[in-house]
Amino acid sequence: MKILFMGTPDFAAQCLSALLRHSTAEIVSVVTQPDRRCGRGMKLRPTPVKAVATEHGIPVYQPETLRDGAFETTLREIDPELIIVAAYGRILPHYIIAYPKYGCINAHASILPRHRGAAPINRAIMEGDTVTGITSMYMDDGLDTGDIILTREIAISDNDNAGSLHDRLAEAAGEAMAETVDRIADGSVSRTPQPESGVTYASKITSDDCRIDFSRSSREIFNLIRGLSPMPLARTQLPNGKILKIADSHAESSGSDAPPGTVLSVTGGELVVACGKGSLHITSVIPEGRGRMSAADFIRGRGIAEGDVLGDSIQ
Repeated sequence: MKILFMGTPDFAAQCLSALLRHSTAEIVSVVTQPDRRCGRGMKLRPTPVKAVATEHGIPVYQPETLRDGAFETTLREIDPELIIVAAYGRILPHYIIAYPKYGCINAHASILPRHRGAAPINRAIMEGDTVTGITSMYMDDGLDTGDIILTREIAISDNDNAGSLHDRLAEAAGEAMAETVDRIADGSVSRTPQPESGVTYASKITSDDCRIDFSRSSREIFNLIRGLSPMPLARTQLPNGKILKIADSHAESSGSDAPPGTVLSVTGGELVVACGKGSLHITSVIPEGRGRMSAADFIRGRGIAEGDVLGDSIQ
């Protein structure tokens, strides 16, 4: 079975690596997005998927667009019997989805139909889910609406953030795709339409999502911080107007009568802030223009005091 793999970021690269470890499937080509310039030198950097494919000697294609049949000639030259997609980053046109004999399958980082869309890993933590997983599904023209082949559940603990959960899901995605390929190859694959109930959408993370509203409960803010760590990170505003990004915290159910956002304590190596319900204990931060540091170091170096109020208008 000739397989074309399509993906771009770290999640897809880890999925491809796991697939190569766990399956004897023949991945004949890889399609990934074009290299982008980044860093101070604005040097071209290959996508993570391209790096893995190159390491394994797999031919790589990086079309600027797939629209209007732009990739159709190359697709026919590759002539894949199966296409595997993981976080490619662009909507696939119908001519690609419909081309392979055995279908076009996707590794989606949630248990569908919950968290369809662009940011299922972040949103699962931000919304306080305790379980997520991988769905192997047949692709159709909708947004993550295709028939389910199999699912793999993964528990979310309070110690997880988006980074740690991302890595576990990426490994699970590779294993799920390997099993899916095996099922397709031996004819045992099945497909189950997604239920109509329980549909939610995990929209792309925006700047507004990163803003901490201390009128919310400490548990909700704790989940927000975990869901946005290690990047782009939740943030608030200091009394001097500078931005403070929050990397790590924990929630306390007990609070005070102080207005939300009020600094309750700067002792014990933690910055404790009043919330609408409970209090947030901040343990690691990134001040504007600085690197990551402990809350204790921030307190010593910045002179934040009890009674200060965090949060205001962040542009």
